[in-house]
Formats: sequence, structure tokens, C-alpha cells
Amino acid sequence: MPNTPNQRTHPFDSVIALVGQTPLVELRHLAPTPDIRFFAKLESANPSGSVKDRVALRILEHARATGALVPGQTVIEASTGNTGLSLAMLGRVFGH
Repeated sequence: MPNTPNQRTHPFDSVIALVGQTPLVELRHLAPTPDIRFFAKLESANPSGSVKDRVALRILEHARATGALVPGQTVIEASTGNTGLSLAMLGRVFGH
């Protein structure tokens, strides 16, 4: 059975499966009229609490797919922010 955001009671196979599984919340109080709807994605629901998980996952997947990054190779990122945290977390999962 595939994991979906509504199945939080079931364990996921990997932290990778959680990246991007962010819920939408309707912001009803911001709409100037009833025919306009506003939504917000809760990116804080990503594994590291940041939208940067999506970026880091795509970077690592692309680098691995093109052969620019192989298992066991070190990933270096000049960041002290969320991108670095996401790359470190996902890089570990991928074996880097």
C-alpha cells in the first residue's frame, strides 16, 4: 500500500518517502470574496522541517542518475543553513 499524507500511522520505508508529503491548509480568512480560495503548503512537515528537502533530494537524485555522484562519495556543500542540513540528512540515507 503506498504511503500518503493521511496514513501517518503507518511507518514509511525511508525518510525519502516523506519529502514533499506536505499538507495543504486552506486560509479562508485571507480570501476577499467567497469565490477566491487561498492555500498554504506546510513545508515544515518535511523531514528536516524545510522546503530545502525537496531541492536536496532532486540534486542528489540527479547527481546519482548522471554518475556525477556515486555511493560512498562525499557530498560537500558550502552552507550552514537548511540546504546543508537537508543534503547531510539525505546524503546519509543514500550512503554518502
